[in-house]
Amino acid sequence: MSESEQRATTTGEAKELAATAAQDLLARTGADSFDAMVVLGSGWAGAAETLGSPDIEFDATELPGFHVPGAEGHSSRVRSMWVGDKRVVVFMGRVHLYEGYGPMETVHAVRTGIAAGAGTAVLTGSAGSLRTDFAPGQPVVVRDHINLTSLSPLTGPSFVDLSEAYSPRLRRIAHEVDASLAEGVYAATLGPQLQTPSELHALRRSGADVVGRSIALEAIAAVESGAEVLGLAIVSNDAVGAVLDPFESDRALEVVTQRARRLGGLLNRVLARS
Repeated sequence: MSESEQRATTTGEAKELAATAAQDLLARTGADSFDAMVVLGSGWAGAAETLGSPDIEFDATELPGFHVPGAEGHSSRVRSMWVGDKRVVVFMGRVHLYEGYGPMETVHAVRTGIAAGAGTAVLTGSAGSLRTDFAPGQPVVVRDHINLTSLSPLTGPSFVDLSEAYSPRLRRIAHEVDASLAEGVYAATLGPQLQTPSELHALRRSGADVVGRSIALEAIAAVESGAEVLGLAIVSNDAVGAVLDPFESDRALEVVTQRARRLGGLLNRVLARS
């Protein structure tokens, strides 16, 4: 793979690379197109076991523009699945800005899935809670985001309306499937460091409910490409109480891993009705 293939720097170049990857994806899976795509966040791999019926799986790095995720709890595998009569492509992990990748690379899976026909993009992740009533292990439907990375996956005059970035229709379906689901605003930070107490205080005052290091840029790219977006974050740790109870990455990952299969079942029911 050439360096130019790996480092698309404009929206146009990124979409061309995604279109090439999508052609390869369709050829490898034997699909005419996909109805939906899912990106699994840290610790979410088990969700693929209950999400649907597996079809074909291979390493995404065999497709143009993909890299091996470096963060724990992420895989470079991609799986074609059936959810009822819908064909869904599932990316079992993602790369992050804090790993040294640029915005175009972090959203490449989303653009590839959409270029392969997916009209629905499900973006999942783990996040720290900024609210005392959001406990570790609790899934939160993303209502909106605050992009604090100072970066965008778009270049040029791409004035994309994000007023309904997270599809009201898909959020409504999620709540119909599970009325206990909470909703919240996701603050996306650059990372990899966690926030200071003062930064957490500022985030809470800004209206954020959970904080993580993904989802937002992917949502921007998905909306710009015309897909409906559903964001779902599971609370992996209590960011509010971090001063008294310091963050432990292994414990946070375990919280998500233990609940991943149940979350896959939730996504199955949402996609089946979407």
